[in-house]
Amino acid sequence: MAKPVNPDAQSPIESIDETRARLAAAHPAGHPEGKGQPTPSRKEQEAANRRPLVPDDRKLAARQARAKSAETRDRARIGMAAGEDKFLPVRERGPQKRFVRDYVDARVNIGEFMIPVMFLVILLTFFPDRNVQTYGILALWAFFLIAVVDCTVLGFTLTRKVKAKFGDAKAERVRWYAAMRALQLRAMRLPKPQVKRGQYPS
Repeated sequence: MAKPVNPDAQSPIESIDETRARLAAAHPAGHPEGKGQPTPSRKEQEAANRRPLVPDDRKLAARQARAKSAETRDRARIGMAAGEDKFLPVRERGPQKRFVRDYVDARVNIGEFMIPVMFLVILLTFFPDRNVQTYGILALWAFFLIAVVDCTVLGFTLTRKVKAKFGDAKAERVRWYAAMRALQLRAMRLPKPQVKRGQYPS
């Protein structure tokens, strides 16, 4: 005799939705199902733990980059003023150029007063007296010729001294370099003078 069917009884067959719900409860999202997942290699673990080279705060990174760049420029400027070879242009490097700079800086050069004299002559041109203006121009030309003669003597003297100190074969051409430095005001020279007046290099 057939048993009566109870409408409230649960079906022994599990539906697809019930199966998915049971699996999701047993293995929450984000957690592997045990040994079924491959073990990450050491390189992968180190890459995951490594901090990024660029900070998350881009404004902070930009400020740090600007500060570092400013520090580098200041160090180069101080090094160049002090005459450190690694901060100097190629034409300024070497013991011979340092010798020339020290010799020029120890000497009283006529050409270094060129700018003040030119400024004085410009002021004289504002005088209404034509004779004052004419004498000022003539004085400027005379001073210019004396400065040229002084630089010429300086160039020959330094050429002889450089050859005597470093040898004829290794001696560089220093006349133009010496003349250009001698025509500058002492306070405006770069690298800055490292010797006092009269303290000639040996």
